[in-house]
Amino acid sequence: MTGPQTQQEAISAFINLANDMKNDGASIQFVSTALMRACAVYATYVVAGNEGALKESGIDKLSEVFAQELNVIQEAKLAGAGRDIEGQPD
Repeated sequence: MTGPQTQQEAISAFINLANDMKNDGASIQFVSTALMRACAVYATYVVAGNEGALKESGIDKLSEVFAQELNVIQEAKLAGAGRDIEGQPD
């Protein structure tokens, strides 16, 4: 099996897995929480390794990175809908 070659391929794989869980009966809230927790576990591993943990500054930094990614997604969704960041028509 070949791994994803692009960020979009990786994102699609996670979304497909989430949709499979939902289609198998898990609530979207359950799936969303599981994905966020998995992201937190993996981000901690990336920064601190298997045995490490984040200090408050690391938590703050990852929170900032997540907020930036969330903003990018929201801006793209609004742009696709012909809206500005306040939700008003362009």
